[in-house]
Amino acid sequence: MKIKQRNVVVGAAFAAVIVALGIGQAVVQNKADAQARTVQAPMFEVDPLWPKPLPNHWLLGWTIGIWVDEQDHVWVVHRGASGLHDNERGNELNPPIAECCRTAPPVLEFDQEGNLLRHWGGPSKDYEWPDSNHGIHIDYKGNVWIGGNGEKDSHILKFTKDGKFLLQVGRYNSNAGSNSLEHFGRVAKIWVDPKSNEAYVADGYKNKRVAVLDADTGKMKRYWGAYGNKPDDTPLPKYDPKAPPAQQFRNPVHCVERSNDGFIYVCDRQGDRVQVFTPEGKFVKEQFYAKDTLASGSAWDVAFSKDPQQRFMFLADGQNEKVRIILRETLEEISSFGDGGRQPGQFYGVHSIASDSKGNLYTTETYEGKRIQRFVYKGIGAVRAGPQGVLWPKK
Repeated sequence: MKIKQRNVVVGAAFAAVIVALGIGQAVVQNKADAQARTVQAPMFEVDPLWPKPLPNHWLLGWTIGIWVDEQDHVWVVHRGASGLHDNERGNELNPPIAECCRTAPPVLEFDQEGNLLRHWGGPSKDYEWPDSNHGIHIDYKGNVWIGGNGEKDSHILKFTKDGKFLLQVGRYNSNAGSNSLEHFGRVAKIWVDPKSNEAYVADGYKNKRVAVLDADTGKMKRYWGAYGNKPDDTPLPKYDPKAPPAQQFRNPVHCVERSNDGFIYVCDRQGDRVQVFTPEGKFVKEQFYAKDTLASGSAWDVAFSKDPQQRFMFLADGQNEKVRIILRETLEEISSFGDGGRQPGQFYGVHSIASDSKGNLYTTETYEGKRIQRFVYKGIGAVRAGPQGVLWPKK
């Protein structure tokens, strides 16, 4: 009997050892798997208190452009009343229906603390304000560029930081197609190269090209379509992720920006791709992101990390409600953050993205998002490969 009991005890102990070894191995494996699922990438936390509340009961409408200038001031352009419901802007109706609220001026400038510094913009006898302003860029001379994607917007505007009118290129309601040397077709974004003093235009919601202008005179110097082809405005069939890539840009051509090493990055939004070119328009490479995305597409806007090599690229994806973190050299996506929703760190139509000299990111949201968000840079570290979710502040 004692031998039998001893065998039971020994057997139980052996089984316990086996279980313990199994648990230990599982713990080690889980830790290894967790390490395998991380990548070295920029780390961020949302700043839920930035910017500070606007004065005068002002509200933002569809917020569709953002840039950070050489002073690290954050510039925003939004659409105002066209993106607000009557119940939101009750104070400016005639007659007013409530004490609150009113539409903020289209162009707003904030400092790093989130204080509103300057505000201006809107129609004038001196220029043709777009029906639907879109995109904002502050060039190396301190000039402010604005496009427009309204149905009849075929021009771009240039101002001083105080809102003094400097230049209009193209005329309202004068679109002449993607091979016009004078007018545009619903421009999404403008970026000015400080090395060449050339303005690159993402043209746009109607046209299907990148146009390059002399930034002082507005004279067009060159332009190109997808893969460096001559633009062709023949309507494309509905996007099919299984079909061969379209040889022309889809609408809209939504972003354009140059990297420090001289490459031009262009967002073909509904084509779910970013194409890369030389400044002369020679095609270099492309990458698709969430290629099965339909409707408004996945490639909305790009910004680069602030290290001299610009190792990382950040892609705003307003259809999938996230920011994608990409190795710029290879165009490989390694992580992403964000999710759909209205709380800090979530997105509803994340539209535009920009970075400041400290590496912080700023996003705007269109549709019912109607806001700016700031994501504070926390250095390079191990982050989850794939979706990180909402980057809520850590305690």
